[in-house]
Amino acid sequence: PDPDLGDRSAPLKGGVVGAIPARYASTRLPGKALLEIAGRPMIQHVYERCLRVPELSRVVVLTDDDRIEQAVRAFGGECQRTPEDCASGTDRIAWAARDWTAQAVINIQGDEPLIDPAVVGRVARHLLEFPGDEIVTLASSAEPEELGNPNVVKVVLDRTGRALYFSRAGIPFPRSPGAAPLLRHVGLYGYQRHSLLRLAAFDPSPLERSESLEQLRALENGMALRVLLTEGSSPGVDTAEDLLRVEELLRQLE
Repeated sequence: PDPDLGDRSAPLKGGVVGAIPARYASTRLPGKALLEIAGRPMIQHVYERCLRVPELSRVVVLTDDDRIEQAVRAFGGECQRTPEDCASGTDRIAWAARDWTAQAVINIQGDEPLIDPAVVGRVARHLLEFPGDEIVTLASSAEPEELGNPNVVKVVLDRTGRALYFSRAGIPFPRSPGAAPLLRHVGLYGYQRHSLLRLAAFDPSPLERSESLEQLRALENGMALRVLLTEGSSPGVDTAEDLLRVEELLRQLE
């Protein structure tokens, strides 16, 4: 079967919401959602790029912080408040999605100001066209030297394009180099709304806690993840050096 295809059952009603969870606290770069890049706060860059995705019926920032809410409303964006005790971005989105009528939701990282609208649109289309696929994510080719880097999350797939496992360790082990592709996970997630609510209801799982990878909670509870292959990924901002690099890239694009 084509690995890009899924379960094409009857489509559900409702569109796709682009949800951007944003918190103020950050271990390495406090307040990074509001840090200015090329004259605008980072969260605005992410939001405005998502507005370019025609497949999204709505874009909303989800936060528990007054400063982020004020900043989003100042540039005309939609913002929804969520409880402070949401343990993760997924939990924050699921809390809000309980009252949404959308068919599907995409979790968009608030620290990727160069996110590609075309990639978001591809995930949104897949969710709409293949409602039998509970969760959709992405992967790109990895370099051999990345196998040993725990900051690069690797993924292995079955022959239909579903994830078998994600790990910070080097998988698959290159006993026979080239026998299987080396893939790095790209952290963009799309969910059928009912699947998102189901996932958020599960407790953190043993493998999730061991690897510190939330997507393993889905696999451990029997939920399938469809993995679409893409080229590269947009750079995230975790450090002051990342901020300078992304700002220079943005200036080159404008």
